[in-house]
Amino acid sequence: MDGFDTTIHAPNRLRICALLDTAGEAEFSVVQRQLDVSASVLSKHVTVLMEAGYVEQRKAVRDTRQRVWLRLTRQGREAYQAHLTALRTIVGS
Repeated sequence: MDGFDTTIHAPNRLRICALLDTAGEAEFSVVQRQLDVSASVLSKHVTVLMEAGYVEQRKAVRDTRQRVWLRLTRQGREAYQAHLTALRTIVGS
């Protein structure tokens, strides 16, 4: 189906994309809390999305700790929106 993206469709990856689409950018720990998953589970899903070119990360030091922020790339935002359109087509508007 046109626009349906199996990379995004996995439930946790879909939730990551939805959160980042709304937030613009979110700290890794915030995404982890929102999804209620372990850091390793989130990291694996983020890696898949990064390898697809859908998510990028920014690292910075804050309060002497390294923090990681995540955001959708332009390509990721377009793929997410196309996937939502495909899902709406499947379920009927």
